[in-house]
Amino acid sequence: MNRDIDVGLIRTFLAVAENGGMTRAAQILNLTQGAVSQQIKRLETYFGKRLFDRRQKQMRLTPDGEKLVASANRLLALNDEVLHLMRQPEFTGEILLGVPPDIVRPFMPPILKRFNREYPNIRVTLISDSTPVLLERLKKKEIDLTLTTESIKGDPEELLLTDALVWIGAINGEASHRQPLPVALGLESCGFRASAVEALNGAGLEWLSICQVGSIEPVIATLEADMAIAPYMSQVVPDTLSTIDPAIGLPPLPRYYINLRLPGRGSSVIVRELAQQIRAGFALRYPPP
Repeated sequence: MNRDIDVGLIRTFLAVAENGGMTRAAQILNLTQGAVSQQIKRLETYFGKRLFDRRQKQMRLTPDGEKLVASANRLLALNDEVLHLMRQPEFTGEILLGVPPDIVRPFMPPILKRFNREYPNIRVTLISDSTPVLLERLKKKEIDLTLTTESIKGDPEELLLTDALVWIGAINGEASHRQPLPVALGLESCGFRASAVEALNGAGLEWLSICQVGSIEPVIATLEADMAIAPYMSQVVPDTLSTIDPAIGLPPLPRYYINLRLPGRGSSVIVRELAQQIRAGFALRYPPP
């Protein structure tokens, strides 16, 4: 029996496991969906075990598949580390990456995981704060690059995603029907605050501000407790909350943009590489129409 595991099959297995299906995995790996399916079958034949339950629309790992994930990640990480050691320049150091708190978890883990595999000697430190604060820190060269949530559309090299602001609240909640309307807006520096206040005042609604904090966790907890509603980007609404039907009379909110901002000049090669991987990660998840 062949004792050598095909690392390419492992890479395909993890792509399917991490993305919940073959279509997204095929896009990430730049393969056809048929090729991905064949590679998964080859790996299952090699181990003599079913790795995915195909009876549902979203492919789920079997117990054997779940058992393989941790070891597969280690195997792939070691493979990529060896390739990096032998082929890539010896990049070392730290990158300070700014990301607004409401988009850190929905977008960054797969991008950072891939970057860490390719550049294990680069430490990426996340600086999470509101967009105005991050832009000021970028201007002062206190961070190397930053994602932003802005009402201003960035240049083609900067624009990562266009999204609509929506009102969100507790699932089957009652906060949106109360008078005055309780709204969680965060601190003065919160990127969505000005747009929400303008929309509420323009509609002539009586409202009051709840949970004026900078961290996203207390805001989410306030919404889950059905104490208030809040403006949020539609692509990143947490699973524990829901979008409020605009038919109840809440004012519409404008579109917002996730941009990637770098200093005008002076970025290092490895910072530009991280920027490119961020662009690629967004493009794979949200391909242009």
